[in-house]
Amino acid sequence: MQDNFFEEIEDTDDPDIIEEDLLDVSDGSDNKLYEQYRFVADAGQTLLRIDKFLVCRITKVSRNRIQDAADAGFVLVDGKPVKSSYKVKPLDVVSIMVTKPPVDTELVPEDIPLDIVYEDTDILVVNKPAGMVVHPGHGNYTGTLVNGLAWHFKEDTKFATDDPRPGLVHRIDKNTSGLLVIAKNPEAKANLGWQFFRKTTQRKYTALVWGSLKDETGTIAGNIGRNLKDRLQMSVFPDGEQGKPAVTHYKILERLGYVTLVECQLETGRTHQIRAHMKYIGHPLFNDERYGGDEILKGTTFAKYKQFVRNCFDICPRQALHARTLGFKHPVTDEEMTFECPLPEDMQLLIEKWRGYVASRYIE
Repeated sequence: MQDNFFEEIEDTDDPDIIEEDLLDVSDGSDNKLYEQYRFVADAGQTLLRIDKFLVCRITKVSRNRIQDAADAGFVLVDGKPVKSSYKVKPLDVVSIMVTKPPVDTELVPEDIPLDIVYEDTDILVVNKPAGMVVHPGHGNYTGTLVNGLAWHFKEDTKFATDDPRPGLVHRIDKNTSGLLVIAKNPEAKANLGWQFFRKTTQRKYTALVWGSLKDETGTIAGNIGRNLKDRLQMSVFPDGEQGKPAVTHYKILERLGYVTLVECQLETGRTHQIRAHMKYIGHPLFNDERYGGDEILKGTTFAKYKQFVRNCFDICPRQALHARTLGFKHPVTDEEMTFECPLPEDMQLLIEKWRGYVASRYIE
């Protein structure tokens, strides 16, 4: 079971990976193959062609390229080569092999200030600022949270810096702010990872979205997977044939005319889950460039209003999303722990500006 839940937690493809880095199927002189990707199909996985299964999980790789890799014997299921027409079934272990060993990128400790909310011998809870990448990846090998953690734990021999994602059991997007729990040793990582896999953790986000939601509370359910046309986006597939199951619960905190402040509670933790789900129901996050929220989607045509919105974009130059509440059981003591951090200044100023706008005008 452990292999399954670690795949579930850490299968969060880096959107900045480029196709040239993937699926090198040239002939190797020593005929030795190296595993570059490994995915474990969910227990509820419906039968799906393996090329479709993989194109939803690997960034910027075309279906044709995956088919070529399968034809060359580089796509394996449970250790055996399969063709691109093979249909993935529940709990299949899918591997992609390459002829060159993965690039060994040394994790460089960096003295990066960390906003530490809590720390003991087993865990650390940090409030990540917007703009910080969580872990190193293509184009982001320095300046990440993990680089800062490596510095913070440089004297701690239990912190496994040889792990590709040391201490991480979940993550949030670069331009999302808020709480993350870090495991300081393998035992804590295994325990916390199991909690995230079993969906027993509590994660609440505060978001400003475009438009006025009809219902005070609601639930958004629909599989989330890579957008088939834009590999940098995630899409919702309500029929369940692609992607992974995802559930987001929301409630309205404050109506602010053409935008709404909402609390989103995650039942699952898919890549871009809140951003994709809110776009799916017609309410993209305010100033979310990747999902269309950086356009003026609601309001008037007056030049003064357009300038007001542009000023709002300047105040909060990223998607208005903050991981505000995080709850879990301590991996050693089993104590229930809940942490909250206030909204960062950019979101506070943004909300105040919309409050001022609503107070000064009657909006039908």
